Amino acid sequence: MNIIDAIKNSVVQEFTGTIAVNEILFSLLFAFLISIFIIFVYRKTYTGVVYSKSFSLCLILLAMVTSVVIRTINSNLSLSLGMVGALSIVRFRTAIKEPIDTVYMFWAISVGIMTGAGIYLVAVLSSVGIGLFYFVSYMMGFKLSTQYLLIVKYNIKDDTEITEKVKNLGKTKLKSKNITKDVVEISYEVAVKDNIEDILKEFENNDKVINVSIISYQNDFGM
Repeated sequence: MNIIDAIKNSVVQEFTGTIAVNEILFSLLFAFLISIFIIFVYRKTYTGVVYSKSFSLCLILLAMVTSVVIRTINSNLSLSLGMVGALSIVRFRTAIKEPIDTVYMFWAISVGIMTGAGIYLVAVLSSVGIGLFYFVSYMMGFKLSTQYLLIVKYNIKDDTEITEKVKNLGKTKLKSKNITKDVVEISYEVAVKDNIEDILKEFENNDKVINVSIISYQNDFGM
């Protein structure tokens, strides 16, 4: 037997050719449980305007599907080659607005890889460690400011009060100010670290505000 045959046989022996049902179930179970923890961290540290449940479900599916893919690759050589070829032509064109969402997706995929490979202890410990460290950093105020476009409509007699209220939010920059008869509509770039939903409710509950809108806005504030 020459060197090439020896290498070929060693590679083939790594693939059992069968997939045990209990191994698949264990991989799916661990991927599901860890992805639930990822969603918990994501929900507790979320700073966007509207929380997306579909993105949370996406994280669960990413972890579980990746787990099955890795389990299949580990078990059958021909299936692994075919799957690699199929995945190489897939193109994902969904735009990710927040960079942190991309990190969460990569985290879910990594969990799927580890659980699919049967490295359950590493998957659990690493996920718990990452989640705790990130949550502690978030609670200590290391989170980054998020940029939004705040649009407020109000009566012109309340111009000074509303303008001061907007400026007190933090770093702001006036983009536009339109006056139609007695109604004023202002647009401000704002960078805040607080929960944007609380700020939105605060303006909504103000009797002097006719209408308020907040749009996720990406711009350079020099931060």
